[in-house]
Amino acid sequence: MVDRGPEGRAVVTTLINLPPDAPIIGPGVNLARLNEEIAGRVLSPRPPLWWTLSFGFSLLLVIVLVVAMAWVFVFAVGTWGINIPVAWGLAIAEYVWWTGLAAGAMLLSALFYVTGSPWRPATQRIAEAAVLGSLAAGGIMPILHLGRQGLFYWNFPYSTVMAVWPNFLSPLLWDFVSILCFVVSGVFFYYIGILPDLASLRDMARAPRKQFLYGLAALGWRGSARQWQSHRTAYELTAAVMAALVISVHGVVGLDFAGGLTPGWHSTQFPPYFFFGAVLSGTGLVLMLAIGLRHAYNLQDIITGYHLNILAKLVLVGSLLLVYSYLWEGFGAIYGSDIAVHTMYMDRLTGFYAPAFWARLALNAVIPQLLWLPIVRRSEILLVLISLGAVIGMWLEPYMIVVQSLHRDYMPSYWGEYWPTFWDWATLAGSVGLFLVIFLLLIRLVPVVSMFQMRQLVEEARPQ
Repeated sequence: MVDRGPEGRAVVTTLINLPPDAPIIGPGVNLARLNEEIAGRVLSPRPPLWWTLSFGFSLLLVIVLVVAMAWVFVFAVGTWGINIPVAWGLAIAEYVWWTGLAAGAMLLSALFYVTGSPWRPATQRIAEAAVLGSLAAGGIMPILHLGRQGLFYWNFPYSTVMAVWPNFLSPLLWDFVSILCFVVSGVFFYYIGILPDLASLRDMARAPRKQFLYGLAALGWRGSARQWQSHRTAYELTAAVMAALVISVHGVVGLDFAGGLTPGWHSTQFPPYFFFGAVLSGTGLVLMLAIGLRHAYNLQDIITGYHLNILAKLVLVGSLLLVYSYLWEGFGAIYGSDIAVHTMYMDRLTGFYAPAFWARLALNAVIPQLLWLPIVRRSEILLVLISLGAVIGMWLEPYMIVVQSLHRDYMPSYWGEYWPTFWDWATLAGSVGLFLVIFLLLIRLVPVVSMFQMRQLVEEARPQ
């Protein structure tokens, strides 16, 4: 809806717990500034210094990842800390972590497009770039973990010459199908969203090479009424599909664990539990990136305090959902009749991995409760620290589920400890580098803010 601000300026507001004159668009935003500060930065022949330094550092981490992957290819997964009984280690935990980041970030773009949230255009491109980076970083982890990485295609549902098909009742196959659908649909959704902006870059570019490349990527977009109608239909349908996939994809990851009989895994709450964690971690990641790019690109009038306040509230919602899950998890383990589950959970509270358990609880459930206070939601430094803590806490979440549950199984004679090696940590650091490289490339080649949707907001905010 469009209301008048205290100075007679039209601003766009929504029915959220904010003053009715809280602006979504800053006073300095107009169509000319959108072209200058968003498209102009993409078409600039030289990237900013901060981008160059960040990209160089990220490339170094990618080199570390390549070396770590080559080492695993040559010497196999025994170079990691996995053992018996902890046969799954950091690789699977990081896969769950990266998938949750991707699912939570896509939630901000797809689901809130379906609901028509007017604050989405300023943050959607950041969220979608984070989705693609997270999927790339997480997608390599199960392949590396296979041991015989060249045979990863055995997960595909195809018939071999021996007529041996994958088990369609296995959650691992469901996981493969859901992640594949999520990747393909996510790339398609991202491309549909940037199509009008690619045409704008084509028309604004001065260098013939950029005109050709952006024109080729724009697929002949001219902005006719028929093209806009087809674009809107395709975008809405894809957004609806992505909104459903966001809810299902991380739930299917949870089924990988819920389908096992290991104490700490066999729980019906795992699908929603994993989705709740995705909401927290994905929103926290987008909030951190939005604050950083807000200052790096001088976008204070486009990514306003209104957006940061909403993202902070979504982080709080994700934390509250996890609090409910933690309470239910503890209640079932302590008061349930399964002795193995009770022993495993008490080991979480006081055993070898207790520091990780309590750190996870503090970062995911306790500290985010500060976001109830408006003064905290107005502080960018506190928002970054709380969001960073949530992202780290959600890394500890799958680490506890994967490692701690395996190291205390049914038989005490089968218990053992897990110690990550240098190559475990190198793979983690390299995956972060891969995420950053993809994210930085996307915000360098494509406008960091959806220009065509911001134009619509500017037009709506004009005095009638």
